[in-house]
Amino acid sequence: MARRRSPRPRPQIQVSRDAAGVIRRRSPRLHPQTQVSEEGAGVTPRRSPRLHPQIQANVKGTSPAATASLPDDDGMLWEIFLRLPPQPSSLPRASAVCKQWRRIVGDPKFHRQFYAHHRKPPLLGVFLRGGKQDGIVFNPILDPPDRIPPRRFSLELPSNGGHHNLLNCHHRLGSNHDDHDLLSCRHGLVLVKDCVSGEVIVCDPITGKQRRVAVPPVFKWDHLWGVVLCAAGDQGHVHGSCHSSPFKVVLLSLFRQDKQSLACVYSSETGEWGNLILGEGPYYIQNFGAYATLVGNVLYWSFNGNCILEFDLDRQNLAVTAGPPLTPDFYYGDSQIIHAEDGAVGFAILAHSRFRMWQRNVNCQGVATWVPWKTIEMCNILGLSLQTWEQMTWMGYDEDNDVIFLYVGHNVYSVQLKSMESKKIYESNWISDIHPFTSFYTTGTSIDGGSDPAEMLHGTSDACLV
Repeated sequence: MARRRSPRPRPQIQVSRDAAGVIRRRSPRLHPQTQVSEEGAGVTPRRSPRLHPQIQANVKGTSPAATASLPDDDGMLWEIFLRLPPQPSSLPRASAVCKQWRRIVGDPKFHRQFYAHHRKPPLLGVFLRGGKQDGIVFNPILDPPDRIPPRRFSLELPSNGGHHNLLNCHHRLGSNHDDHDLLSCRHGLVLVKDCVSGEVIVCDPITGKQRRVAVPPVFKWDHLWGVVLCAAGDQGHVHGSCHSSPFKVVLLSLFRQDKQSLACVYSSETGEWGNLILGEGPYYIQNFGAYATLVGNVLYWSFNGNCILEFDLDRQNLAVTAGPPLTPDFYYGDSQIIHAEDGAVGFAILAHSRFRMWQRNVNCQGVATWVPWKTIEMCNILGLSLQTWEQMTWMGYDEDNDVIFLYVGHNVYSVQLKSMESKKIYESNWISDIHPFTSFYTTGTSIDGGSDPAEMLHGTSDACLV
């Protein structure tokens, strides 16, 4: 019996003819993702949800779940701006885009969160003693557009005192620039000794204000060291953003006839000096460190190579301790207390071009031991070939960013101790102790006041970034 074929085409085979007239057959079993739609003027390809489950079409637009997970515009911009670098140009540039952006970055609440997010303020430059005609000067070290002009942080201090309240300090200096000595720089504040009035002056270069404090007469003026630090103790406080916070001044005097060291602490909250604190004093002092290092709540000075003078701000006591043992090639090097790992106390010394570091470990019985940490040939780090007549000199230490400053052949270099990255920051014809200045600088982001951000970016304002 003859069988008849059904006129209906087989569903598994589809026939199409290309431009050359060749008949091609495609099986939907082999190509399940391609289906033909006759609704339009041609073939509409579709993706199978089985092969691409992550891609689904929604004719109404973005899915409700995705829309709900996105913050509103202000909230999203807020989170983005928090992650901008803490450099001086970041927020002024953002605020110059439009009113909405300026409103966000000009919000004081945003500033507080911005500081808290970054924690450590950037290193803006250094204060140092210039030439006889210059006095104390600010030397910027950042590259444009973050570079702050020296005149913006000029400490043009009056030569005679009498004012003990916060006043504007931008006055012309007296005829003698040697009237003032630079003592300390920390937490966005600068401490200056007025050799004429017998006072110390606390300056805030960001706001341009100062406070003058009379020094107790018991201190020996020619051998006076001083430290300024923020006294704010509230939780979450970020140093370098505290331009209205209370502060403390610590004065230290050595070379006394009784061979004891003397310290005293001034509090801006009470407006008074505390009790005089006498402690063990070194009988012989050579190369006493010009600047102290704050680790935890203790100030450390190094002297005589590997000796350390400690002042505990909580216990209010002075003590002399021993540093790590030194080999003869490091006896007369430049030493400094530094920050080691995990908040420990570190000791560093530079002799010629060799740089050696130790870390102090304290066991559960309170016994301290010095452990060698690193030994580095600084010429290799700086990429220099030190001549026999040249000397490498330690000029300063930034405890916030763990950066040291070295003077070699009329050039000043910065070296980050963790990464060992170096940079030539400026040229100088003289060696002078430098005091790093770290602070958040957000001038020009406020709607109600301050410099216009466009002026700052183009260099037409006194507070501009050039």
